[in-house]
Amino acid sequence: MQPSLRWVCLSILLAGLATAEVNDKEEDDEDDVTDTTEVNNEEQKNYLEVMYQTPVPSGEVFFSETFDDGSLDRWVLSRTMKEDADEDIAKYDGEWKVEELKENKLSGDLGLVLKSTARHHAISSKLKKPFVFDSKPLIVQYEVNFQDGIDCGGAYIKLLSHSSDLNLEEFHDRTAYTIMFGPDKCGEDYKLHFIFRHKNPIIGDYDEKHAKRPEVDLKKFFTDKKTHLYTLILKPDNTYEILLDQIVVSQGSLLEDVIPPLNPPKEIDDPKDKKPIEWDERPKIPDPHAVKPEDWNEGGAAKIEDVDAVKPEGWLDDEPPLVPDPEAQKPKDWNDDMDGEWEAPLVSNPKCETAPGCGEWTPPLIDNPNYKGPWKPPMIENPDYQGIWKPHKIPNPHYFEDLNPFRMTSFSAVGLELWSMTSDIYFDNFIICTEKEVADRWASDSWGLKKLVASANEVCYSSNIFVM
Repeated sequence: MQPSLRWVCLSILLAGLATAEVNDKEEDDEDDVTDTTEVNNEEQKNYLEVMYQTPVPSGEVFFSETFDDGSLDRWVLSRTMKEDADEDIAKYDGEWKVEELKENKLSGDLGLVLKSTARHHAISSKLKKPFVFDSKPLIVQYEVNFQDGIDCGGAYIKLLSHSSDLNLEEFHDRTAYTIMFGPDKCGEDYKLHFIFRHKNPIIGDYDEKHAKRPEVDLKKFFTDKKTHLYTLILKPDNTYEILLDQIVVSQGSLLEDVIPPLNPPKEIDDPKDKKPIEWDERPKIPDPHAVKPEDWNEGGAAKIEDVDAVKPEGWLDDEPPLVPDPEAQKPKDWNDDMDGEWEAPLVSNPKCETAPGCGEWTPPLIDNPNYKGPWKPPMIENPDYQGIWKPHKIPNPHYFEDLNPFRMTSFSAVGLELWSMTSDIYFDNFIICTEKEVADRWASDSWGLKKLVASANEVCYSSNIFVM
């Protein structure tokens, strides 16, 4: 640890201890049985106290939420049922609360917390006005903290497609959305989703397009119990960026870097075309002119006994590998006439456990060096080889070309529709805007302070400054 940083931690610690001492004295005046150790420990939870004020967005903002007023009045809980789910868990009855962080908290800072395990959760809120994909970028940003880690569950958001009949009380897993973005994990598969629904201009159906996976190890963002910042940027030039803690972890093109491909191929295989029976796909064939040599000798068996092998010392020739289980007892309902003579099941011979082997010893088998095997004619190039058959191509009747996928379906609400096997997943400081500078200022006034406190606490805890 650098000396200057150590002095910072020592200064913070001394200030904390001084505060704790004053608190101890005040408490002693009221109650002589106050445990000063508990007070000290309580004061040492945060080594760095920062001034926090609820961030206020600037610029063109379509949605913002800090939860700092402790209210969920701007949010709507789903009252519906999840389709294709067992009746006892089909209802969206998972609990949500507004709480402060468990660790590295800021005074006055609150967030939305998913509280239930093994339940379906759904909550959503309307935007100030629908976001229409036109000439300005889309920036979506929010914070997540897996306070207890995560076993299986997600913390992604859905931007719900705008429609005149959108009812947030009916929000469920099949509610139409435009974009799904955020972290998800089950087993050892750590994901950061960016999925958008693309409309087929010919048949009108929607397909989900998945952005390529970030080429970074995402595990620590799910396990370190810190608050992380998730940012998605979509630009009118059909490019995207995904940032984690303000660092780009994935970027690409909506036209080229999604699965399945945005635009279908111009041509497809003719489903009516069939491979001719006489089509020859064999690149090599047995030489039809080759003749087996008269002196060909297969060389005996492929495996022979190793004549140089020696029976290991201590081999127990007279002991069988398996013996009747001495503890087995004949079942009371065993009928010799019906079931035959009862015999105890066989178990491994305990005398063989310490010996190199039991029973009749035979030399191990090895490859026969003289073995040639049955004669086969050598392979030669097939003069009639036609290559691997492929069907003819025909024009794709469902072909289209969308050169501007940025112009997605407008959306008018943000929602969380989640299942989790872990509770206390913390969400905070949502913002949807069109300027990166606006999102950065918002992050600086919120997530940036959390990061500062977490870093100070981590450095001071790990610096062993308590050892004098």
